Amino acid sequence: MQFAGRRFSPSLFAVILTVATVTGFVRLGLWQLDRAAEKRELAATFERGAEHTVQLTPATLARLPLYQQIEARGRYDGGRQVLLDNMPSLGGSSGRPGYHVWTLLHLERGGAVLVNRGWVPMTDSRERPPTVAVDDKPRAVVGRLAYLPEPGLRLSATVPRGRWPEVMYYPTSKELSRLFGEPVPARIVLLDPHAPNGYERVWQMRTTDFGPERHIGYAVQWFALALAVVVVFIVVNLKKAPLAP
Repeated sequence: MQFAGRRFSPSLFAVILTVATVTGFVRLGLWQLDRAAEKRELAATFERGAEHTVQLTPATLARLPLYQQIEARGRYDGGRQVLLDNMPSLGGSSGRPGYHVWTLLHLERGGAVLVNRGWVPMTDSRERPPTVAVDDKPRAVVGRLAYLPEPGLRLSATVPRGRWPEVMYYPTSKELSRLFGEPVPARIVLLDPHAPNGYERVWQMRTTDFGPERHIGYAVQWFALALAVVVVFIVVNLKKAPLAP
């Protein structure tokens, strides 16, 4: 191909490499746009959940939507609690290592559900967990209903230490059921920030991590890289045509 005194003659390898690279960058950009849409929907779901409060019972637990605001009546099992390990604060103590405090709530009508009572900082020794005591008097717990969190990569099952509070890293519903010796559902209540007997709670930030704007910014970067690869491909392979004899 020749125009304006220059010849465009890329090798087959250069064409294949460029097409593969540009395709990869464009796909990554589109994936980031999808993530932005997911974050917008997640934020909308979080807002819709606060429109009304639903009474939580064993019958409604499994079918209530994500982030539905609920009220659950029961008693805390303060003698057997779980500290979710390696949880950084997202609130006023941002960046500090600590735990999320999970307390089993035995419901009035039978069954139980975990309540995330918030974040507490780590002490100066892992052998000395923070004090997270709570009494077992009857109470009404208000919060948002969520699923048990999962890690980005689960390498192995959590091995209990054998003493309370139990320090664990993203335990599953089955692991928690074995630990407590009773069924523990894969749902968890995020204790309302204004409710008593809780710690640092920034649930909206925790559920969205960061907003859709950052994903859009990442998408723009990937698309810009794709465009840059195309420009470089053209410039490198556009050479001066030899003069005619």
